[in-house]
Amino acid sequence: MGSSISSPALRQITERIRAAAADGTTLSIRGGGTKDFYGEPPQGEPLSTRGLTGITSYEPSELVVTVRAGTPLAELEAALADNGQCLAFEPPRFGAGGTVGGMVAAGLSGPSRASVGCVRDFVLGAVLVNGRGEVLTFGGQVMKNVAGYDVSRVLAGSLGVLGVIAEVSLKVLPVAPAEATLEFACTQADALRLLNEWGARPLPLNASFWRERDGVGVISVRLRGAVAAVEAACTHLGGERKDLERSVSRWQLLRDQRHAWFASPGEHDLWRLAVPQTAPVLEVAGSTPMIEWHGGQRWYLAPPDQRPQLRAAAQAAGGHATLFRPSDAHGHRVLGRFDALSAPVERIHRALMREFDPHAVFHRGRLYPAA
Repeated sequence: MGSSISSPALRQITERIRAAAADGTTLSIRGGGTKDFYGEPPQGEPLSTRGLTGITSYEPSELVVTVRAGTPLAELEAALADNGQCLAFEPPRFGAGGTVGGMVAAGLSGPSRASVGCVRDFVLGAVLVNGRGEVLTFGGQVMKNVAGYDVSRVLAGSLGVLGVIAEVSLKVLPVAPAEATLEFACTQADALRLLNEWGARPLPLNASFWRERDGVGVISVRLRGAVAAVEAACTHLGGERKDLERSVSRWQLLRDQRHAWFASPGEHDLWRLAVPQTAPVLEVAGSTPMIEWHGGQRWYLAPPDQRPQLRAAAQAAGGHATLFRPSDAHGHRVLGRFDALSAPVERIHRALMREFDPHAVFHRGRLYPAA
């Protein structure tokens, strides 16, 4: 298949960007729209990437796939599954319409992130259309090629403020030959202690989550790896081994935030706190979290008046807080989804946007309202 660089769909996008730069129009890049809720509310005329579809290069033996940004994520994952491979970081899908470009632009990872890495760790190269309508190529299509690697990685989580991601090359991994899920009843403090102990051992620990179920704390641990390693870990750790088929389904629900824990009343905000895995139980009154990433990601459902308390708790632990989904009552009227940047980082953030998009064609406020 040919490169997206010469595709009619890409030419239409570059022409639209150049026209917007000339007449001062603001564009909002959009794939499937499944992550419109994330970050600051989208503004500007929609610029669709859905015409940029197809896997342009895939050599399973090389563990690398190159795919156009408008390709449905489900289509890419199906092609990888046919070859016994996967996106190891388990990007959340939030519905059937998500695209590969949206996956990279949002930079969100699923339950296995703490063990295998995040989205940017798997981006090897990218084709980007900047705010001048120029087509830029960064990185490469092989894992040993590091030319421009950091620029490709910057696109992960950029939410479209630097340009249109037209194509990406991603590292993929084989599906693990064995998997098992163990469950233990324990308090939040004990769960964090156990996860830190297990993390120091040579265990095939792939994912974990702790939550309260009917008032009792429960931690689920997913093991993945060689058959012998998984079986030995099950024997060593103990706990209750859960049915494999049901466990796989439950981890998928967690990945896509369709797990029962996320079915919140409309008056609560959903918060994501990213903290060191070794952080203790956080001081957040009246709210019990759901904990992932071996203690590094803590989700809270809380009323809007607890926003300052949640940000303060994350900062005190050496982390940061994101208002992931505002309550139904406030919705898009809430601004300031991410913690404010430090002055040096903000200068770099603004300099990058000016360099890639000097005419402010793309909605600069998608990450920070004052940008």
